[in-house]
Amino acid sequence: MALGYLALVLHAHLPFVRHPESDYVLEEEWLFEAITETYIPLLHVFENLKRDGIDFKMTMSMTPPLVSMLTDPLLQERYDDHLAKLEKLAEKEIEHNKHNGHIRYLAEHYANSFNQIRHTWENCDRDLVKAFKQFLDSNNLDIITCGATHGYFPLMKMYPQAVWAQIKVACEHYEEHFGRPPKGIWLPECAYYEGVERMLADAGLRYFITDGHGILYARPRPRFGNYAPIFTETGVAAFARDHESSQQVWSSQVGYPGDPEYREFYKDLGWEAEYEYIKPYIMPNGQRKNTGIKYHKITSREAGLSDKALYDPYWAREKAAEHAGNFMYNRERQIEHLARVMQRPPIVLAPYDAELFGHWWYEGPWFIDFLFRKTWYDQNTYEAIHLSDYLRRHPTQQVCRPSQSSWGYKGFHEYWLNETNAWIYPHLHKAAERMIELSCREPADELEWRALNQAARELLLAQSSDWAFIMRTGTMVPYAVRRTRSHLLRFNKLYEDILIGKIDSGWLEKVQDIDNIFPNINYRVYRPL
Repeated sequence: MALGYLALVLHAHLPFVRHPESDYVLEEEWLFEAITETYIPLLHVFENLKRDGIDFKMTMSMTPPLVSMLTDPLLQERYDDHLAKLEKLAEKEIEHNKHNGHIRYLAEHYANSFNQIRHTWENCDRDLVKAFKQFLDSNNLDIITCGATHGYFPLMKMYPQAVWAQIKVACEHYEEHFGRPPKGIWLPECAYYEGVERMLADAGLRYFITDGHGILYARPRPRFGNYAPIFTETGVAAFARDHESSQQVWSSQVGYPGDPEYREFYKDLGWEAEYEYIKPYIMPNGQRKNTGIKYHKITSREAGLSDKALYDPYWAREKAAEHAGNFMYNRERQIEHLARVMQRPPIVLAPYDAELFGHWWYEGPWFIDFLFRKTWYDQNTYEAIHLSDYLRRHPTQQVCRPSQSSWGYKGFHEYWLNETNAWIYPHLHKAAERMIELSCREPADELEWRALNQAARELLLAQSSDWAFIMRTGTMVPYAVRRTRSHLLRFNKLYEDILIGKIDSGWLEKVQDIDNIFPNINYRVYRPL
């Protein structure tokens, strides 16, 4: 019998970025990069583990915006073009570097990688949600949901209907795509406030994930700290992040991704190649951008970007295997210690953003592959488990009230409410009030019904925590500001047009085509609870 459990949790999320009104928008490439570097490589890991008889278990959130984009025909078509351009560039690089052995070797590595991605992409008919669903059906993955548009719940709690809409729309959307209701939810930004668990229970959710101090400072103090879930008074379980295992992976300072053998993220062919040569593969306006083809390794913390040594996937893969072994060893010692202290099997919850694995940390999928293989063959101290299986095996837990928390800076709400983004909240609150007001209307005709539903979509999209987050980080700020303003402007125009009974059907049709998330939404979800 294993002494305890390791629960690896990946949070797969991107904001809803889709621009049919434009031929090219750089931000759409967030999705394309994640498909190429994270989602399809993870599918390869899962397929190879299953092929080799390893019954891996992992929890993974797939947020409604991400699922919507992965199943959107326009974005699928644009990704197809994006991948074709990458394939062409890699082949061009092989020829261009035929007298440079190491660079040619790396170009061939990328060409092979893109070829495998193309094979998977076409094999699943461009539907990656269907590809992930097969691992949900086999009980290897416990796929969970999130807020409908990753809205930050504690900053909208004064309007419970707005929080309820984020939860209810997400659960309905999940069921449409996965054919069953979700069992769990990743609270957006792991942000919890007291009372949200009642809505989670009403939506039929069994558990949620929050940050470590949300459980450590629960009332009464949990006897087993973060190493067992707690039940809230509604019966919904709360799982908390383990800081030690999280830091070993996500920290670029003390964690594995900063190792000198690993690929350097910030040195990309799109910025380094001769301009006329790379011009067909960068932005249509001639601006340079990342291509995803990177030839250098981190080398050392002291090395400047111009002093990086050439990357070698062989040695990087060996290092990923070494780090997976180290991570397993540390979890064995941690769980042995906890089992002695607790006198019951502990669970160590290790949650990460999925996009860390492959996109930011190129070797991350290899690490996951090695970790599951080593866990399966090389130890019997702990068992890899997903959270639904854990609750089935351990239906009795301590009842506590979690503490308000998030996994942001200082552990509360400061990252999403500060001098860079505080201006958005009066507008979001006013829009929430107006949507609650609209929810009590009975539509006069089919046009007003469509307008009411579109108003709900625009509010949800404006509430995405990603925009406030981007404003705080200082990257792509104009885009985040533009998205927030455009959704609020559209919402307010719809509100005013509905009240005066003069809805512009042509304009509404254009907006419905652009912001087409949640096609089956019902605006009445905002009715007073």
